[in-house]
Formats: sequence, C-alpha cells, structure tokens
Amino acid sequence: MTFSIVARSADGVAHGVAVASKFLAVGAAVPAAEAAVGALATQSYANLAYRPQGLALLRTGTAAGDVVAGLTAADPGRESRQLGVVGRTGDGATFTGADCHGWAGGRTGDGYAIQGNILAGPEVVAAMETAWLSSAPSAALARRLLAALRAGDGAGGDKRGRQSAALLVVAPGQGYGGTSDVVVDLRVDDHPDPCAELARLLDIHTLLFDKPDPATLLPLRDAVADEVRALLAARGHAQSDLDAALSDWAGIENLEERMVPGHIDPLVLTHLRA
Repeated sequence: MTFSIVARSADGVAHGVAVASKFLAVGAAVPAAEAAVGALATQSYANLAYRPQGLALLRTGTAAGDVVAGLTAADPGRESRQLGVVGRTGDGATFTGADCHGWAGGRTGDGYAIQGNILAGPEVVAAMETAWLSSAPSAALARRLLAALRAGDGAGGDKRGRQSAALLVVAPGQGYGGTSDVVVDLRVDDHPDPCAELARLLDIHTLLFDKPDPATLLPLRDAVADEVRALLAARGHAQSDLDAALSDWAGIENLEERMVPGHIDPLVLTHLRA
C-alpha cells in the first residue's frame, strides 16, 4: 500500500523518511527518526511497535541489517510486514515479507533503503533509487528524499492510486530556533496529488524556516537600508533601530529564522517588497 525511502545525508548528520500511499494519513503510521541515531519506515500491515523498538536498537549502535533481523524475528506477523532502516553508518536494510501484496520489494545501498508494496511494478523502486543516487550529495536531505519519492510516483507508485504523503527529517539542533532536532515534518493526509502537494509545502517551509545563505546576505546600509526602512514604515513598523523594526515585522510574517543582524536575506527583501 506504500512506497518509501529511508536515508541518511552524505555527511551523516541528518536522517529522514519520505513516504506516499493510497492510505489516509500515511505520515501518522510509517515514518520514525531520531537525530544522530537513524530512521525507519514500517509499512504493509505496519507494525507501529517497530518504530520505538527500532530506534532503541539503533540508539545502541546496532547495524541497520541487525535491526531488521531483530524486529522481524520477534514478530509472528512478519510475513505481512515491510520495513526499511538506516543507521548512523553503513548500508541501509530492507525487508519484505512473503505475504505482502505485489508488486513488493526493495533496494538498499550506502545510507539508504527503498521499499514498496502494492506497486505498479519494480520500476517504482528502481526509479526511486536512480533519483536518489543521481541527486547532489550536498543537497538538503529533504530535497533528495522528495526527489526520490516523486520519481517513484512518476513511475506508477501505488497501483491503487494516490492519497497521502509525508516527509520527516531530523538532525541535531537543526530544528526551529535551534531548540529542536526536527528539521522538516510535513504531511499531506488526503489529496488527489499528494507528492506534488508535499513539494509545494516544502517550498513554503524552505522560505519560512531555512537559514539564509551567508553568501547572499545584503548589508543593511545605504540604499538597501533606505528602501527597507521605507517599506517597513509603510507597514507600520517604523523604528529608529532598523534591525529591531525588521525583526518585529519578520516575526509577524513567520520569517524570524531568516533574520541576521545588520543584514537582510534577499528572499526576505522580496517578500517585504511584495
């Protein structure tokens, strides 16, 4: 009923899961991840106990393959399960029980596991693997995961149709305000084109919550400062301290993660001009 990719960033810092299915709110059942530990996806008559149990095993440094072996060995319903796991290092691991509805199977490699069931065919996981391996290792993990998911969707995905999708990425201290490990947690619970909708949400998330690129920041001085001050004043945020006025406006617009004292992110300036 589901196709997913579980993966680790090239630098080993981030872990995440992307999943889609003809199933209501798939993000509530399939993915689990813990920063500096690993990630997993449980699907096809999912055993939700795999999530805390699998993360507990990964926390001890157990290899992904051994986590899969341990979880499935202790589960009398394993032949109807599907599972993908990735840890801090090494290859990902996947398991497809003999009783999973066809087509069902998976692929693994260094830092990733891809799996699916009730799929249009093996071309779905093949397309996902190709997209993952061809994406830039330096790209944001969320973008790489989404690219793989959309490739699977484009190759036929769940043969029953589309309904939901989800994206979860974690990394130590890289969540909102530096007070969380959750970098991205987006869900499309019921939609005619959930992968496309997930992409739209990720674009909004990037604007609002990504940190600015230091190389593109504009100093708040001269003509830039004059323009920003005038635009803020027109919106009722006139203050002698330009940084304070900009931060006040940005907080209302949910752009506070892009604030850098003495500078303005070009994306923020574009939003302010609009």
